[in-house]
Amino acid sequence: MSSHSNQDSNLHYYEGDQSKLYSGVMSHHTDVESTESKTQIKKIWKVFWILLAITLVEVFIGMKLSHSIPKGIIVTIFLGLTLLKAGYIVAIFMHLGDEIKGFMVTVLVPLVLFVWFIIAFLADGGFWLHMNKTSPARPTTSSVQVEAAK
Repeated sequence: MSSHSNQDSNLHYYEGDQSKLYSGVMSHHTDVESTESKTQIKKIWKVFWILLAITLVEVFIGMKLSHSIPKGIIVTIFLGLTLLKAGYIVAIFMHLGDEIKGFMVTVLVPLVLFVWFIIAFLADGGFWLHMNKTSPARPTTSSVQVEAAK
């Protein structure tokens, strides 16, 4: 252990021997019946029920409504519900919902730009693929055969 750490603080667990840190000695919730523990358990159940409800809506739409609604609308609904679940999971389990607004913007703006980047390059690649197949400047195999036969 480092000689400058104070034994009364928890800092010495991070600077030296960490066995107590991971062995449960530093557990914050030793009493399951405490108010703090009950609050955490209620929060976990709330997250579970919200994610379950969104998943059940996705399953219901996929099993019952996917045959009667156009595919583009179904894909948009699924994409929206998936992003909703992902955002909720990030906000709760990664504690991003508790962070300051500037930090959230620092994380979310690059994520949105990265998704846009992928979509833009897929669309651009599809355009070039279509253009190369239909371009009059590129001879098709039948026109090359006709030229060779002459």
